[in-house]
Amino acid sequence: MSSEPLDLLALTASIRDWAADLGFQQLGIADIDLSKDAQRLDAYLAAGYHGEMAYMASHGTMRSRPHELVPGTVRVISVRMDYLPEDTQMAQVLAQPEQAYVSRYALGRDYHKLIRKRLQQLADKITQTIGPFGHRAFVDSAPVLEKPLARKAGLGWVGKNTLILNRKAGSWFFLGELLVDLPLPLDTPNDRDHCGKCTACLEVCPTQAFVGERVLDARRCISYLTIELKDAIPEDLRPLIGNRVFGCDDCQLVCPWNRFAKATQEDDFQPRHRLDNSSLAELFMWTEEQFLTRTQGSPIRRTGYERWLRNLAVGLGNAPTTIPVLQALKARLEYPSELVREHVRWALQQHQ
Repeated sequence: MSSEPLDLLALTASIRDWAADLGFQQLGIADIDLSKDAQRLDAYLAAGYHGEMAYMASHGTMRSRPHELVPGTVRVISVRMDYLPEDTQMAQVLAQPEQAYVSRYALGRDYHKLIRKRLQQLADKITQTIGPFGHRAFVDSAPVLEKPLARKAGLGWVGKNTLILNRKAGSWFFLGELLVDLPLPLDTPNDRDHCGKCTACLEVCPTQAFVGERVLDARRCISYLTIELKDAIPEDLRPLIGNRVFGCDDCQLVCPWNRFAKATQEDDFQPRHRLDNSSLAELFMWTEEQFLTRTQGSPIRRTGYERWLRNLAVGLGNAPTTIPVLQALKARLEYPSELVREHVRWALQQHQ
């Protein structure tokens, strides 16, 4: 780093410009005091609302103390990037029970690598300007409390559905963080609650996973059940999942602030392999080779083929009784995985 004193205001202005050039819609800067959020996290974990997501309780205090995760950290640069594809007919797909609904964030390529690469490019720009500095980029990939940091950085407030909401952009965006050892000027935290008396997100949840405002019991959340849960989906929740086979967007679909959301300009976030418009039966008949090929570079890959079939079996059990639905299910009755077979048997029982 140069021996000349840094003009932090000028550097911050440049960082914002570079971020915009790299495709980020907003950038904010936060300090690293997450003590209040740490208390809320502890209470959440104590209640067991995280289910099988043991990683939420691991890493000790690193999650709420960024300087322990990356020594020397004094600021967090928080960014957001819009991901909503244009005209993916979300409500229409949900209303067609024979169609498969995939959460909008997962229709295109995996956001982790794309945003982390852009954050590294941002760090490279800073390095070219001031010389080497301490930093590390994260995109939902380490014990980082990204939503509290985004709130502290002024990117939005934590809505009643636990997501970051932005008055000009709704909630259809990804977050990423660059932990730095530069004492950059702070942005004003977004501590005001703009949800008002609205409870649409809490009421629409198919499985009633919200146990209160801003408190989500992940064990009932469809995103958890179809992505994080490794074992059988509880039978009492299966009928409530409907045709949602990877994630759930219901609490975003009804949020009034999302009328301000803008379609993404990133080609990588556009739907691939007709995942925004495919039948449950069609996807259920993918071979494992087809699954691996068509989910290459996709967030869906993390769920694996076995759980992909598990999820689709539940969707088929909830679908109208048709010849294609029954044929698809019967074709998997002898599938090697007992997890899949059990869900197929359950699905067929729904059509008796």
